[in-house]
Amino acid sequence: MKREDKKNYRQHLIDKIEGSVEQREVTIGTIKTTYLLCGNGEPVIFLHGAGAGAVTWYPSINTISKNFQVVAPDIVGYGESDKPDAPYNRPYFSKWLKDFLKELKIAKAHIVGLSQGGAIALQFAIDNAEMVDKLVLVDSAGLGAKVSFWPLIGTIWMNSFPSSMANRFNSPYLLHKPTNRDPNHIGYSIDVLKSKGGKKAFKQGRGTAVSKIPEELLKQIENETLIIWGKDDKLFSVEYGEAAAKIIPNAKLNVIQDAGHLPLMDQPEIFNKILDDFLKSK
Repeated sequence: MKREDKKNYRQHLIDKIEGSVEQREVTIGTIKTTYLLCGNGEPVIFLHGAGAGAVTWYPSINTISKNFQVVAPDIVGYGESDKPDAPYNRPYFSKWLKDFLKELKIAKAHIVGLSQGGAIALQFAIDNAEMVDKLVLVDSAGLGAKVSFWPLIGTIWMNSFPSSMANRFNSPYLLHKPTNRDPNHIGYSIDVLKSKGGKKAFKQGRGTAVSKIPEELLKQIENETLIIWGKDDKLFSVEYGEAAAKIIPNAKLNVIQDAGHLPLMDQPEIFNKILDDFLKSK
């Protein structure tokens, strides 16, 4: 892969989305949040996992934007958004998301969270139930999964010393088939981590954002909830999705075969249909 700066990696992924995607930014207090906007209709908020930024959703934005307005922010600490000194725990991310939605005058939205973004979505639904319509958790953190030894080593390596070598070690723990991931996403992920403040969310957060949410709080979530999980997820085992579907009152589980921690990349057509059908259902 030819070496380019991170904005070119990002732009390649935005171009791949095909739909009419706008990149905007908003500053609330001292924090600038960059976000992607595509489509019209009821708002759907896409929350990426602990890496890269909103462009992680490149396989799904176009499909979902045909029926909804997709708003995909670079979560504070990631992508092109600001990377302040902060606790980077769930309450911090939840407040950031509330401020972001209020600034965009979005009173209520469907919330879709991937991995750490799923944990943020859960916390936001607990804190601000009235602002959440449907909730979608994709291989979500916050449900008690413990990362086993080698994937943990890969995560620490990638976040401490980001490189192509670290990525090659880490990718088999993220995807059923690593070649299913666009190389520009790899390049962008590495360059974001290498950018000023790019490691703060990992180092200052110390894993608190992905820690287990107590069952009594999960039982309070009354939103219609879809849990999507890659059958072969080596980072967070599918059993945690199965357990959560029994704890969250109005939840159902959909397991995708031949998919790992990033089912939207391993099986984009299947993933997008499951997500689109759920969001459209009445």
